[in-house]
Amino acid sequence: MITLSHINHSYETEDGIIEVFNDLNAQIEDEEFVFLTGKSGSGKTTLIKMILSEITPLSGDIIVDGQSLRDLPRRKKPYYRRNIGVLFQDFKLIQEVSIYDNLLAAILATGGSVKDAENKISYVLSMLGIDHLHKRFPKELSGGEQQKVCLARAVINHPRILLVDEPTGNLDPTSSAEIMRLLDIIHRQKITIVMATHDQTVINNSDRRILNLDETKDLEADKQ
Repeated sequence: MITLSHINHSYETEDGIIEVFNDLNAQIEDEEFVFLTGKSGSGKTTLIKMILSEITPLSGDIIVDGQSLRDLPRRKKPYYRRNIGVLFQDFKLIQEVSIYDNLLAAILATGGSVKDAENKISYVLSMLGIDHLHKRFPKELSGGEQQKVCLARAVINHPRILLVDEPTGNLDPTSSAEIMRLLDIIHRQKITIVMATHDQTVINNSDRRILNLDETKDLEADKQ
C-alpha cells in the first residue's frame, strides 16, 4: 500500500516559488492500477520520483508497505528500489549492447546473478511478445519496440510496484495501445502500477482509477 500523507512541496525558480502540492492526501492499494493526471506542472513526475525516493517532500510523508520514506536512510534506498520498476518516457537504453545485455545489466545492477538471468530474460521477453528482439541493438528498433524493451527492463526482477511516467507520450496511437495492453498483462501479475499520463485517449479507453493532481487537497479518486 502507498499512502500519501499531507504532502506539501514547492520549487524556487527565477520567477518565484511555484507550489506543486498543497496538503496532498491519497492512498493506493496493493495491486491497483492507478492513473495520475493533471495539467502540465501539476506534479505527476514529481510524485513518481517521490515514491521512488528520489525527491523528499518539504513536509508530509509517503509510506510504502509500512515504511516511511522520510525516515528511510540513504544507505537503504537502493534496497528499497529493488522492489520498484520504473518506466520513463525517455528510453535510456545502453546503445552499444544488445537487448539481451541491456536486460542482463538490469539484473546484475540489482544483485541478481548471471546464472538466473537467462530464464528471467526469456520469460519477460516472451510475456511481452518481443523474444525475437533479444539479439538486436536499440538503434535497430522502432520507438514502440524500444518502449517494450524498457518495459521488460522495468519488470525483469518482478517488482511489487511499477512506476510509469508518460509511456505513450512519444508513440503513435497503435504503439500506445500496444503498450497499454502490455501494462494490463503486467498488472495481472499482481504488480501495483502507478502511471502518470496526460493522454486522454488512454484514460478514456480504460476504467482504471484516476487521481487528479489538480485537486491537491484530500485528493478525490474518479473513474471515467
